[in-house]
Amino acid sequence: MHHDNTRVDHTRRALLAGTAGMVATASLPLATALIPLSSHAANPAAATAERKTMSYITTKDGTQIYYKDWGPKDGRIVTFSHGWPLSADAWEAQMFHLASNGFRCIAHDRRGHGRSSQPWNGNEMDTYADDLNELFTALDVKGAMMVGHSTGGGEVARYIGRHGSKRVSKAVLMGAVPPIMLKSPNNPGGLGMEVFDGFRKAYLADRAQFFLDVASGPFFNFNRPGAKVSQGLIQSWYMQGMMSGHKNAYDCIKAFSETDFTEDLKRFDVPTLIIHGDDDQIVPIQGSALLSAKLVKGAELKIYKGGSHSLGDTAKEQLNADLLAFARG
Repeated sequence: MHHDNTRVDHTRRALLAGTAGMVATASLPLATALIPLSSHAANPAAATAERKTMSYITTKDGTQIYYKDWGPKDGRIVTFSHGWPLSADAWEAQMFHLASNGFRCIAHDRRGHGRSSQPWNGNEMDTYADDLNELFTALDVKGAMMVGHSTGGGEVARYIGRHGSKRVSKAVLMGAVPPIMLKSPNNPGGLGMEVFDGFRKAYLADRAQFFLDVASGPFFNFNRPGAKVSQGLIQSWYMQGMMSGHKNAYDCIKAFSETDFTEDLKRFDVPTLIIHGDDDQIVPIQGSALLSAKLVKGAELKIYKGGSHSLGDTAKEQLNADLLAFARG
């Protein structure tokens, strides 16, 4: 009888120990729980290397910036800055094409967008550029060709204006907002404040519907007669937009419309390609690319006839070929 009690006691203790282990493991993050506990203890360096593979950096103000890093790690670097209110996903076709041709392609989600944090503050161009500088520093980016679309073109301009070109070899502004979108004495051909006030009003009234309306119409020129409408593109744009932080995307309307990049463009000292559609309904070419091409010394201007704001989607093959040729040149 005593022998049986001992066996039961041992069994009970084993079960309790096993249960405690399961509870302890369950309290760990899933990724950690799946790694044999001995591997980190035995090799701290491996644990550090493992953490470095995470696709986030944390900026000095505590914001987490998500990034993609595709292609060969020894390839020449091309970086991509996305438009409002999207994410790095907007560049996937171009990143895939260039990475498949031997380039290392890096694209981040701007603060408040995509998978990055949604901080209440810092949703303006100076901080966007500083975030990018922190990412470049963390990844030791050198000799990069910087590519920016729309708001992202402003980010590229402000980055060079604030941080110089020591890490940059070339720049591409595509459908980009510089020099400044807002109408002013210096920019009589710009858009009136009422346009952007209208954006803000529609955004606050029904952000989801506003995003759907932008994607279904002027962004891809799907509102033009005879346009071949892609519901997939509309849904992709809408999904990316809805991932953005409510205040972040609201603040960014001011950032992309009212920031004056004139002095930033004058500081460009690397080969620069400016690409714009002549039927861009979001950033009209007259107040953007045509002016920027005069401000950037030696800039090359390519105008896509009938081109929309979203050339990465509606003129994908042409843009991919132009980016690859410029990157190789």
